[in-house]
Amino acid sequence: MYKIPNDMTKIDLEGATVEFFEYKEEDLIYYFFDTSLTTPPDPMVNAMLGLQLLDNKNKRLIMINHSIPNALFPRISANFDFEVESLEEKIKIEFKHKDNSVLQTDFSNNKCG
Repeated sequence: MYKIPNDMTKIDLEGATVEFFEYKEEDLIYYFFDTSLTTPPDPMVNAMLGLQLLDNKNKRLIMINHSIPNALFPRISANFDFEVESLEEKIKIEFKHKDNSVLQTDFSNNKCG
């Protein structure tokens, strides 16, 4: 099970439908959100908002969701790497910005289907 750090700070992210948090581990800044109890389009909307926070190699985005967001991956693969981990009845996805990639992701493309 993914252990949520105790020292997270809530951050305001305009347009988010769930709470976003920030925490630091060593020299990395992590952003975290949980859409495991939501329905589409909330996971996609929040993922696209959170990915906009990843402007350098020292930042990561953690998404907890009820399933693998397969529609998201092709939309972001030019600019972001991601790792999927199965948790107990949930999925954890960790995103990071690809080094030296030229921004191609259309963050407004946040609808499912």
